Amino acid sequence: MNPQPLQLVLASTSTYRATLLDRLGISYTQQAPSVEESMLPNEEFAALASRLAREKAASVYAPDSLVIGSDQVAVLEQQRLHKPGTSERACTQLRASSGKTVQFFTGVALLNTVTGDVQSSVVQYRVKFRVLNDAEIRRYVTRDNPLDCAGSFKWERLGIALMTSLEGPDPTALEGLPLIALCKMLRNAGLEIP
Repeated sequence: MNPQPLQLVLASTSTYRATLLDRLGISYTQQAPSVEESMLPNEEFAALASRLAREKAASVYAPDSLVIGSDQVAVLEQQRLHKPGTSERACTQLRASSGKTVQFFTGVALLNTVTGDVQSSVVQYRVKFRVLNDAEIRRYVTRDNPLDCAGSFKWERLGIALMTSLEGPDPTALEGLPLIALCKMLRNAGLEIP
């Protein structure tokens, strides 16, 4: 007798992550994680992204499941960039990023709630901004409304016009869920992808 297949759960309410996971064409449910996202003393940014991804996966109640956790940390000159929340803060972040490189560390974890096994990975991405003037920053923020995005841009939309280059192994990591790493984890867990 074959064991019951595990359910897939995305420990996130992010529409960005759900849209990315939809690309794989597999059934899943979403649950909101409950995690404090503060940095620990002397914690590196990559370690923070990894820890938060694992904690998010572990924070939801999902028996007999594979639970996906993910977290993204944006960094400009060794300072963490948070979601701006307001247009003014978004403009301030983009002014600070003008002509500079922002690094993104996107952690992803897959927890098997039956065995307790956890797979995790961190994908780094670098975004180089061109020199931006105040008028184009304001136009961009008004048109793309990136208030819920760390770094204050949506590269997959109009934000691409703000950049000179993107560098990294998986562009889906920049959107918040690294699908290349996740697909490997899901295959390791016995799912057929694709």
